[in-house]
Amino acid sequence: MSQNQTGTNGLTYSQAGVDIDAGNELVNRIKPMVKATRRPGADSDIGGFGGLFDLKGAGFKDPILVAANDGVGTKLKIAIDTNVHAGVGIDLVAMCVNDLIVQGAEPLFFLDYFATGALDVDMASDVVAGIAEGCKISGAALIGGETAEMPGMYAAGDYDLAGFAVGAAERGELLPSKDVGEGDILLGLASSGVHSNGFSLVRKIMELNGLRWSDKAPFDTNKTLGEALMEPTRIYVKPLLAAIKETGGIKALAHITGGGLPENLPRVLPEGISARIDLDAVSCPGVFGWLAQAGGIEQFEMLRTFNCGVGMVVAVAADKVDAVRQVLEREGETVITLGALEAAQDDREQVVFDGSLGFAK
Repeated sequence: MSQNQTGTNGLTYSQAGVDIDAGNELVNRIKPMVKATRRPGADSDIGGFGGLFDLKGAGFKDPILVAANDGVGTKLKIAIDTNVHAGVGIDLVAMCVNDLIVQGAEPLFFLDYFATGALDVDMASDVVAGIAEGCKISGAALIGGETAEMPGMYAAGDYDLAGFAVGAAERGELLPSKDVGEGDILLGLASSGVHSNGFSLVRKIMELNGLRWSDKAPFDTNKTLGEALMEPTRIYVKPLLAAIKETGGIKALAHITGGGLPENLPRVLPEGISARIDLDAVSCPGVFGWLAQAGGIEQFEMLRTFNCGVGMVVAVAADKVDAVRQVLEREGETVITLGALEAAQDDREQVVFDGSLGFAK
């Protein structure tokens, strides 16, 4: 029998590119972060074969579960190039939990998937720290995840992320409500920047203009381009939950991600109803004006690629607008009156734009 067969001088998993010890170190390092996200219904430690959640312990009586999953897209390339990783962890949570709240669901728990060629414990810890922070902001418990080390699948230093979130709402309380219709008012909640969509175009603009992530941001001289563009996605969960519960006036919500206002608003509108949007009311952050100018991008292309300053749209009963606005502003949101719903006309799109964004020529 050869030495390899006996194991005396045989290969190890580490020699094949997978470091089990590094994986164990990562688990130990992130345990306090995970523990800090505990909430009613979730109080078990990570390390089991599955995460546990007690719906009754969370206070639900007759819940409907709502699930969402997403990633961060090519914003990850900026994180890798700038070696700043915590922000994309927040982005990962935001992209999932914001999709739960638009259906009226309270986020309950979150799981992540982190895949890389060779595990860098410091980098992975930074990512998970961001994920834990996003979970705390949204009220979700981080109850588990998976770290996959796959040599040969990823270039040195590269990694990928996926997130999975589950929320719940009591039966009969899901959004959009059945009475969404003509006369409802649309409120817009300000975004924190580009959020997590359109970064393939952002990176193309950077390339064509010969810019580096370390260059000063033309739209924010206090930051580099990398720092400014890595601003995490805003998480709207707790302010919206408060407005839903306190006012009863929210009829529908639309998370403005890839596809922008033209593609995301129709997802919550009933047949025969269109949204009229007043672009003059939008206070568009400087980053979008810079992207439009540096890339020579037309207004409609901007609107269907980026959020252009509006990260969430809230459809509100006309007689509840003041109450909803008051709660949202109390909870820290910047709220604008974006437009209204009206009867659709056959020859028009379901989203009709009036006016123009501040950077439009």
